[in-house]
Amino acid sequence: MLCRWWTSTLDLDREAATPPDRPTNPDTEATRAPATPGGPVRFARMTGSSIASRDAAVWVTDFLNASYYRRPVPERDVDDLRLAFAILTTFWYRRQSPRRLRITDVRAFHTAYGRRRFDTELAGRGLLTREQLLEGSTKLIGDWFPDAYADDARRGWGIAFPTVGERAAYEPARRMAVARVGALTPESAPPERQTWHTYPPVEMPSVAAVVGALSRPETWPDYTTEVGRFTPLRSGGLAGQTFEIDVAAGTQSGLPVFTRGYVTITQLVSAEDPPALERYFSELEEGLARYGKDEPRAVPEGGAPALGFDLTTHKSHFMGAGHNRLILYTQAGRTWARAAGTWDPMPWHLEQSYRVAGRAAQHAFWGQGDEARLSMLHQLAQKVA
Repeated sequence: MLCRWWTSTLDLDREAATPPDRPTNPDTEATRAPATPGGPVRFARMTGSSIASRDAAVWVTDFLNASYYRRPVPERDVDDLRLAFAILTTFWYRRQSPRRLRITDVRAFHTAYGRRRFDTELAGRGLLTREQLLEGSTKLIGDWFPDAYADDARRGWGIAFPTVGERAAYEPARRMAVARVGALTPESAPPERQTWHTYPPVEMPSVAAVVGALSRPETWPDYTTEVGRFTPLRSGGLAGQTFEIDVAAGTQSGLPVFTRGYVTITQLVSAEDPPALERYFSELEEGLARYGKDEPRAVPEGGAPALGFDLTTHKSHFMGAGHNRLILYTQAGRTWARAAGTWDPMPWHLEQSYRVAGRAAQHAFWGQGDEARLSMLHQLAQKVA
C-alpha cells in the first residue's frame, strides 16, 4: 500500500557497519584518483535520503505521499512538496546530534499530523492540505515555522530558521556528516564509447538573474521538482560545491521510489574570464560534434555563452561515472539554460534501473517535455522571473 523508499536489495546493507553519527571525509576522498562507479550493493545503499535511516523509510515516505505524491496530478502544487521536505529537514536539523531520522521520530509526526490525515472535510482520506502541513508544523517545530518558511531571509539549504542570525550560523557540514559521499568518478572510457547528450534549452528571464540565483547554492532547494532536488553540502558559492541529489521515479503513479547521488562542481567558467569561457565551450562543441550521435550544438550558431560548470559524479551515482554540465547562453536578445552530459557506459545494475525508471525522470528534470512541475530549469525560471 505504501511505496517503498528502500528496496529489498538493502537487506544486503549492514548499516551498523557505518554508524549514522560517524562523519565521512569527502574532502580527502575527492582528492584521490578517479574511482569506479560502485557495485550493486553500494548502489542499493544510496536509496532514500541521507537524513533518514532505513528504519524511518515507511513513515517518511508516507508523509511525502500524503503531502504531495498521492494527490491527482492536476491537483499537485510542487511548492507543497518543497514545504513537506522543509518540514522534514528542519525537524532533522533541530535534533540534538547529526544523526538520521529514525523510526522513533514517527511519534512526533503522528502527534502533529495523525488526526489530520483522516480529516476528510479538508483533504481526501490519507492526504494533507497545505494548510494542514503548516498547522502541523507549528506543533512539530514551533509557531515560528510558517512565517520563517515564507521568508527568503530565514530559509536556506531546505531548512527554515527562526532568525536571520541562526540561518547565517548554519554549518552545511552538519548534513555532510550523515552523507555517504564517495570519491569522484569522472568519465574515463575512450570518448567514442561515452554518451554525449544535450537536453532541450529552457528560456530564462536574464543572465544576471540566473547567475545571481545559481551563485547562492543554499537556495537550490527552492527549485525542487516532483522528481528531484539539489541540497548543497558545503559553505560558500558554486566553485567546489558538493550537492546531494534526491531523485524520485514513478511519481506519475503516486508510488515514487527514491534514490540519491552526489556531484561536485569541478570546473566553473563565466564572462569574468573570457579566455576560459571560450576554451570551455570550444571543447564542449568539439566533443559533441565528434562523439555525439546527431546531438545539436550546446550553443546554437549566433549564440554567446555566458556561464558553464561541470557537475562531476561521486561513487555510486545513479548515472554511473561522468559529469553533467549546466550552461547559460544568449541568442537574439533572449537567455537560455540547458544541460549537457558526458557519461561512461553504465554498469549492468545501473543501466537496468535507468532504463526501467530513471531515464524519463532524468530527462524531465532537465526540461525535456516542458513539464514545469518536473523540471528544475523551469522552476528556476519561474523563481527568478
